[in-house]
Amino acid sequence: MYGVVFWLTLVTYFFGCRELSKGLDKQIKSKRPIASIARGSAFDTRKEYILVTGGTGYIGSHTVLKLIEEGYDVVVLDNLSNSVVEPLRRIERILGLKNQIPFYEADLLNYDDINAVFKKYRVSCVIHFAALKAVEESTREPLRYYDNNFGGTVNLLKAMQENSVKNIVFSSSATVYEYSGKDSYTEDSKLACTNPYGRTKLFMESVIEDIYNTAAGTDKQMNAVILRYFNPFGAHPSGLMGEDAGQLPNNLMPYIAQVAVGELDKVHVFGADYNTKDGTGVRDFIHIMDLARAHVYSVKKTSENCGLKVYNVGSGSGYSVLEMIEAMKEACNCQIPFVIDGRRSGDVDKVVCDPTKAERELGFKVEYTLKDMCRDLWRWQQANPHGYRTKAEKSN
Repeated sequence: MYGVVFWLTLVTYFFGCRELSKGLDKQIKSKRPIASIARGSAFDTRKEYILVTGGTGYIGSHTVLKLIEEGYDVVVLDNLSNSVVEPLRRIERILGLKNQIPFYEADLLNYDDINAVFKKYRVSCVIHFAALKAVEESTREPLRYYDNNFGGTVNLLKAMQENSVKNIVFSSSATVYEYSGKDSYTEDSKLACTNPYGRTKLFMESVIEDIYNTAAGTDKQMNAVILRYFNPFGAHPSGLMGEDAGQLPNNLMPYIAQVAVGELDKVHVFGADYNTKDGTGVRDFIHIMDLARAHVYSVKKTSENCGLKVYNVGSGSGYSVLEMIEAMKEACNCQIPFVIDGRRSGDVDKVVCDPTKAERELGFKVEYTLKDMCRDLWRWQQANPHGYRTKAEKSN
């Protein structure tokens, strides 16, 4: 589907990327082989588990919570390069779990590590979040992104095949769409990318599609749901879980929240000359708990032998940067200073999804409003100004 560019990149990856990226090993590879489960109680070999890669991250951890709420047994795999284990402890606290959530600290670039998890558990479905995700960083370190995101996905899919696991829900992104200036994007909109991060997502989709097409109609057929979502934010309504933004948030709303709580001085608005109602970029935002629920619906879809499905996940409404600042001001009842800077490379006027297909086939529709998103984000930020870390840990 994605033509010559994909295959050239695929060949480049296998023959060159590994060698060229050796100097990045300390950043992207786990030095500790996985010999045993890092934390968690004894498991029942008769149970089926959902394996969540990147399950300690922002979207992954909220999805883990929602899966357990819905009665699923979950095992989490993460290399902790951009996260900590604390969200799993918070889930156990929120849900009153007697046993710890099984967790492995492992890197998808180490095939033996991830294969060991499949050998230990009866995995019925994989939800694949694990990836580097900073757009601007990807333009500076493209090889790191191709190696980690694409290479890790290839290893994961190989392990799934070796262990006869046929169901996957893949965390993709609206960045795979070519900017067209249209009011909204459907799943059939033209695909193209303006940055390496987006291209890794597109190539990962391609591999899943190729594997599906190879075995379609046979007893080895894969069931795959690809979710292209837009801009998640917010937090668990308890205020105990949210986005652990690290030293400097990459996304708009965590940055605004850090300004609101006094951790940062002002919001930088990149560009005020876009073809929008107030000149600032317009995006589609979705509450993190709505997005987590979409993943649960997708797991159920794979159990119906759905084949290959692609869904947009968003609200279908667009808000500008200035509107988001104003909404957060109302939620926290404080001033949020901002400055207008120049445009960033790769940014576009407007990206809003058409969620019709997900509503029709998954039965998914957003339940939380913009006001809810800002309220829950502010509750999280007030209670956890440094995320899951202490101030000292955050500054290191």
